[in-house]
Amino acid sequence: MKFGEFMLKKSETRLYSWFVFLMTVCESIFLFVPPEVFMTPPIIANKKRAVPTVIAASLGSIVGGAIAYMIGLWLFDSVGVWLIENFATMEKFEMAKALFIKHGVFIIVMTAVTPIPYKLMAICAGFMGFPALLFLGVSAIFRTGRFAIVGALLWKFQEKANVVVKKYFWQLTAAAIVFAGVGILLMFMF
Repeated sequence: MKFGEFMLKKSETRLYSWFVFLMTVCESIFLFVPPEVFMTPPIIANKKRAVPTVIAASLGSIVGGAIAYMIGLWLFDSVGVWLIENFATMEKFEMAKALFIKHGVFIIVMTAVTPIPYKLMAICAGFMGFPALLFLGVSAIFRTGRFAIVGALLWKFQEKANVVVKKYFWQLTAAAIVFAGVGILLMFMF
C-alpha cells in the first residue's frame, strides 16, 4: 500500500481530527508545513469530515497562536529566541518586528491568510505586548476563514482531488513545503 493511500485510509477516522488539531498547533508555533497538508486527506477521503477538519484546524491554530503569543510575551529570552534561532533567524524576527510596528493588524491578517510564517508574527505580537484579545480575534477570524475556504473547495471537488492526491501525494507535499518557503521569501520583500 502506498503512503498516500495509507494516509487517506487513516484520515477517515475521528482520531484524525485530533491529529489535524495537534499539527496545526505545531504549525502555529514552529512547524513550516502548511495546515492544508494535514486537512486535505480526511476531506478528500470522506466529504463528511470537512466540517470537523476545518474546526480542528481552526481551534489548533488559535491554541497554537496563543502559545506562540505567550512565548513572545513571557519566554522570549529563552524559548522564543531558541525557536527563532532553530526555525528561522533573528534577522527575520527583527524584520517581522519592524513590519509589525509599521503595519500592525494588517500583518496579522497577511500572516493568517498567506504562507508568510504566522508563528514569527505571533511570537512578535507577544514580545511587543500587542493586545492579546485583538491578536487572537483577528487571527481566529482570518485563519478560520482560510481553512473554511480550503475545506469548502476540497469538499466541492472531493472526487477530483482524491484522484489527484492519490497520484501526486509526494509532489503535492513537496509543493506545500515550497509554498511555505515562498512565504518566508515574501517576508524579505516587505
